[in-house]
Amino acid sequence: MDELFEHSSIKRAYFTLALPVVLSMAVTLIYNMVDTFFVAKTGNPNLVAGVSQGAPVFTLMIALGDIFGLGGSSVISRLFGERRDKLARFVSGYCFYAPIICGIIVTAIMVAFQTPILHLLGASPATWKYAREYYLVIAWGAVFVIFGLSPTNILRTEGLAVQSMIASMVGTGINIVLNPIFIFTCGLGAAGSALATVTSTVIGDILMIYYLKSKSKKLTTSIHETKISWKLQFEIYAIGIPASVTNIMATFAVALTNRYLIVYGADSVAAMGIAMKASMIINMIMIGFAFGAQPLIGYVYGAKDEERFNKVVKFDIRVVASLAFILTIILFIFAPHIIRIFMNDPKIVKEGALMLRWLSASTTLAGTILVFTTMFQSMGKATPAFWLSFCRQGLIFGVVISISAKLFGYTGIVAAQAVSDCLTFILALIFFYFYRPHFK
Repeated sequence: MDELFEHSSIKRAYFTLALPVVLSMAVTLIYNMVDTFFVAKTGNPNLVAGVSQGAPVFTLMIALGDIFGLGGSSVISRLFGERRDKLARFVSGYCFYAPIICGIIVTAIMVAFQTPILHLLGASPATWKYAREYYLVIAWGAVFVIFGLSPTNILRTEGLAVQSMIASMVGTGINIVLNPIFIFTCGLGAAGSALATVTSTVIGDILMIYYLKSKSKKLTTSIHETKISWKLQFEIYAIGIPASVTNIMATFAVALTNRYLIVYGADSVAAMGIAMKASMIINMIMIGFAFGAQPLIGYVYGAKDEERFNKVVKFDIRVVASLAFILTIILFIFAPHIIRIFMNDPKIVKEGALMLRWLSASTTLAGTILVFTTMFQSMGKATPAFWLSFCRQGLIFGVVISISAKLFGYTGIVAAQAVSDCLTFILALIFFYFYRPHFK
């Protein structure tokens, strides 16, 4: 582990840690494409819209899991860099059990308040049945979804990125197989899509627990090694909550977009749901590289290696921004063809292509914002990490979409994310100027 983090070339260390995450994200991307494909193949725009309206709940659970996964891995990476391995072990134990408790609480809240939450998500009379079916299955699987994000991230702090990837890929592969079986063969529709997700998540979780127990030398699953100081708990939440805000705000952005679009009909909501899934081609790759590099950035920052730190961050930006730019061009050219794969309705293809082009227009900037955000998380700088996460698809996005919808109507709604990315990029540069690391 120390050899990889301290002495390997930047390029080798970066790709050794990041590529397994990217591959895992690629398989998750394939799942999202396949899931959308099978849901769309029902030929029911209300069902597609209902699943799109229920999907933010799943994103919210991932966000909650990120509190422990990303917050814990940030603290553990820095502790490993400082050679405080025993303390890092206890942090890993805490982050193993805390998300289980969180998941139980989330299930209770979601089941008890399902009606107001579904209204908040924008479910209409036409889509209510399908949104509720998807919602309830995901709600009962909250423990497994939230828990899984912790070992996925923590395994990488010890250089076990391949094992984390295998567990994620196996779970996702099973999800792909189960989707058509549950949706069509079993006739479960929207609930079938959610059930496939929960079932495969359980299997992925079991695999990650196995790797933690059999491959890890510095991490733990023991309930007796979970007691950590209030200071360390604060550090986990101070970084984990801003990190999770990225997904929480993504949930907010999807729900808000759906609420603005529903006045144009279920077809528009369905088209946006497909376009958002397609735009994940870029987003997943950017996330894979940015989060894959996070343990390396945290380790070298903890070790106070200024030269190596600066080289890693610069290399990270070059990789993420270059790939995002190339993929943006590809999506611009093939947007109608990509939408048509999922649904061959002329209206949805036309709307979806426009939406996909707007969603992908600013992804090079979004990728750079993501690198800055993960860098701040790795350094333990909670304030800039929080505001970048909160603004891009939250505060700035909310203000932009409300103004642009009034001024430009439909076009203003679909262009809102691109405008928000431009403004957030400026904010990221300001934060970098004021919060850049000082090692002396």
